[in-house]
Amino acid sequence: MLNRVWLAFFVTALLAIAVQLFNGHIEVLSASVAALFASAKLAAEISLGLIGVLSLWMGLMQVGEKAGVVSAIAFVFEPLLRRLMPEVPKGHPAFGSITMNLTANIFGLDNAATPLGLRAMHDLQSLNPLKTVATNAQILFLVLNTSSVTLVPVTVFLYRAQQGAAAPADIFLPILLATSASTLAGLLVVALVQRISLLNSVVLGYGALMLSGLVASGFYLMTLSAEAIGTVSTAMGNGILLLLVFTFVIVAGIRKVAVYDEFIEGAKAGFAQSIQLIPYLLAMLLAIGLLRASGALDYLLHLIASGVRILGFDTRFVDAMPTALMKPFSGSGARAMMLETMDHHGVDSFAGRLAAIFQGSTETTFYVLAVYFGSVGIRHGRHALACGLTADFAGSSAAIAVCYWFYG
Repeated sequence: MLNRVWLAFFVTALLAIAVQLFNGHIEVLSASVAALFASAKLAAEISLGLIGVLSLWMGLMQVGEKAGVVSAIAFVFEPLLRRLMPEVPKGHPAFGSITMNLTANIFGLDNAATPLGLRAMHDLQSLNPLKTVATNAQILFLVLNTSSVTLVPVTVFLYRAQQGAAAPADIFLPILLATSASTLAGLLVVALVQRISLLNSVVLGYGALMLSGLVASGFYLMTLSAEAIGTVSTAMGNGILLLLVFTFVIVAGIRKVAVYDEFIEGAKAGFAQSIQLIPYLLAMLLAIGLLRASGALDYLLHLIASGVRILGFDTRFVDAMPTALMKPFSGSGARAMMLETMDHHGVDSFAGRLAAIFQGSTETTFYVLAVYFGSVGIRHGRHALACGLTADFAGSSAAIAVCYWFYG
């Protein structure tokens, strides 16, 4: 799948460059060459930037596992995860790292979520009989990451506040609804492909509890201002991280674990993983950079707009589509598109709000796929990309629907 997708990106970029040249835009050549070298630099910067944080969390996870804290955390969600990932044996360390990663994602703890996710992928890889082919459990875990519910998208609120929004946090509920739809769609499509039964008391019970928690948290946060939401979210996130760190180390000390030695061993593994990521990141960022520089995404946007007009539908959502189209490829690119839309149409316009909802409710699927699978050397993702993009499409469609519902 990845081989065909990568080749398709290059062919699409080549066709777009040819069209640009035919129209007299010779500057596309220099832009495309610049994108090649910029992608190489960015891949190295991202991987090297991960060295410290990945070594930190891999070291702490090693201490937490030896202390038994990770297995205690896993105990809470293991009944659910065992039904979603039946090939993972009871009591396996992957359950703990998966639980911690998904929790970090929910609270928007990006600095912790990625290293914990890489650790979870590494744990699942230990069960993989074909090391270059993704297992069902790895695919489900990746799709949950590309569609994971983020309870408080604080950065989106901050960007809206900087642009002068009257109520920066008024898109909180639309984002929560859209990202919930994305997660549900991702889970359903993977369950369909992998023939996982979701109609049992354990899955339905956990689903009801998590939905109740999200609804309760949502109603509470809606009573707060944007500044208060940011304060509560930051305090909660930092508190959770510090609680984990001190619990790992202190419990390990009580149980006579050699905390320093275990931390060093885990950190060494984190260092090796961050360096291993560079070729995989480079390959994906290179293709994405060419797509952007060639103007292929602009042509796709124009095609969508033309189709909507021909069908006679409301075209207001098209103005925000650059953010939606860019988000699966590049988080920074989507952020730039969102800010440009806010600046051109107004932060509180329909397009400005929809762009913010897109930014807060969808994920950089291609980046996540390259990083997570690249960290363990997987080259054949099977149905992972198709399922991830399906979740993205569901999230974007839900974002458009709720934006019309709330602001249409």
